Amino acid sequence: MSPNICCLCKLFREDENGITSKVSLEEVLQWSQSFEKLMTTKYGPIIYKSYLKTEYSDENMEFWLACETYKKIESRRKRISVARKIFKNYIQPQAPKEINIDSPAREAIIRNIQDPTQSCFDEAQKIVYMHMERDSYPRFLGSEIYQKLKHRPSD
Repeated sequence: MSPNICCLCKLFREDENGITSKVSLEEVLQWSQSFEKLMTTKYGPIIYKSYLKTEYSDENMEFWLACETYKKIESRRKRISVARKIFKNYIQPQAPKEINIDSPAREAIIRNIQDPTQSCFDEAQKIVYMHMERDSYPRFLGSEIYQKLKHRPSD
């Protein structure tokens, strides 16, 4: 069984500690209202990331979440360290989890990586968000993961 299918098995385990038993139907239904609602609910990003693994595109969500964490870093020293990790993992050409962004966005990050600001990844993050919203999100709403959550028996 592929690792991506296994993550779905974990997601839909019937035990009381599984995430699917914690997410409310109300929250699940909110996800279909907009991508923004999906991304701002408690369990939406977690379940969406599991779905992206099945599409082999979870690097987009990982990058987006890394940027959200990065923006909260106050310490300049820590920000430089984390910025370099983000760059190495997602931005640099041939990065292990390289994201799909345009050349101007990539070049701006390369120019600013030596002294990164809290907003140095903002443009790339917007591009990735747009990719997820336009490409993967509509497929997510039609996916087995979402449909099972939407139509599961209520408690």
